[in-house]
Amino acid sequence: MHNRIRYALFMVHLLYFIMDILLTNYMQEQLRWVKSEFKRYMYDKLPWDARLVGLTGPRGVGKSTMVLQHLKEQDKERLRKSIYVSADHSYFLTHTLEETAAQFVREGGLWMYIDEVHKYENWSIELKQIYDSHPELHVFFTGSSVLDILEGEADLSRRVLLFDMQGLSFREYLEMFHGIKSPVRSLDDVLKGDIQIEGLLHPLPLFEMYLHEGYYPFSKEGYFQQRLQQVVRLTMETDIPRFANMTPATGKKLHRMLGIISSNVPYKPEATALANELKVSRNDIPTFLLYMEKAGMIGQLRDQTGGMRGLGKTEKVYLDNTNLIYAMAAENANEGNVRETFFYNQTRLTLPVKSSKASDFMIGEYTFEVGGKKKGSRQVKNIENAFIAARATSSPPSS
Repeated sequence: MHNRIRYALFMVHLLYFIMDILLTNYMQEQLRWVKSEFKRYMYDKLPWDARLVGLTGPRGVGKSTMVLQHLKEQDKERLRKSIYVSADHSYFLTHTLEETAAQFVREGGLWMYIDEVHKYENWSIELKQIYDSHPELHVFFTGSSVLDILEGEADLSRRVLLFDMQGLSFREYLEMFHGIKSPVRSLDDVLKGDIQIEGLLHPLPLFEMYLHEGYYPFSKEGYFQQRLQQVVRLTMETDIPRFANMTPATGKKLHRMLGIISSNVPYKPEATALANELKVSRNDIPTFLLYMEKAGMIGQLRDQTGGMRGLGKTEKVYLDNTNLIYAMAAENANEGNVRETFFYNQTRLTLPVKSSKASDFMIGEYTFEVGGKKKGSRQVKNIENAFIAARATSSPPSS
């Protein structure tokens, strides 16, 4: 009997030792390759030491890199009490997140970072168990933006601090790719004319590069178009179907639906026509669009009427960013579409952007008409607080 107990204890310790080696080696390998010269805009906004923090965002915008950058800056003592795991690691084929967290706490661990939590079945239930069972443990996790974390199977709404991250702004692109730093400017700063970029006399050539291949940090790794197509395919055929319990066939239809939209952007939603084309229920179309929007594939410009979930009626559907336009619908990369997509993508980060009956966009009290360098003020001359968003000229049009 004693021998059996000793053997069982030996096997338990052996399994924990294997866990330590596998996961520790994985973390060290990831830290070895991460660079810290440039950090995304969310880095200093996150409460890294809160008990439960979630960071969501589309594939490829740098969530994992930012977590590893934070870890790499810690001293040896804190690093010794930290663990970084990816939820799709082969280790979790035979182990759970909850038991891993429990053992980590028993060994004195205090900070647990879980990457790509959406790839782990029952993630929300186990996060709740970890939070409730280990009050001394700080958990930071990343996940797909399609996840409805606040309405999951487990009630995380009272426990988690949730943040979302978009792709690179032009300001971030200049710093990451060209070493050109400039301050963050508010909309009011821009409207007052504070738009100069120190050290960059001719920004337009770099701006064109940004529009084509500058929204995703992985552009720096090369083979951008191939990588972006893979992001689109995995998002449409894997991430959304996994979350929404869709069949693979429905995932293929979602991908096709994105192709239809990309061929017609800015797209005026026609639920019946889309449903007939895809052979799905008309009632499914708004839900599909919402999933695609949350996943960072499209943006829905709504009016100000409100409605279900506080969302107004969708007036136009854009691809999420200009890189997607050039990757998926180069034939639709006309200047008007690119300008509107860029304007909507960049301004919606911190401000609610709505459609305008008299012009293109409304942001609070301001109305914006998006146009080219020859755009005049005729379209908005009778509208209060109206502006033309156009390429700069020697004599910019007045509002």
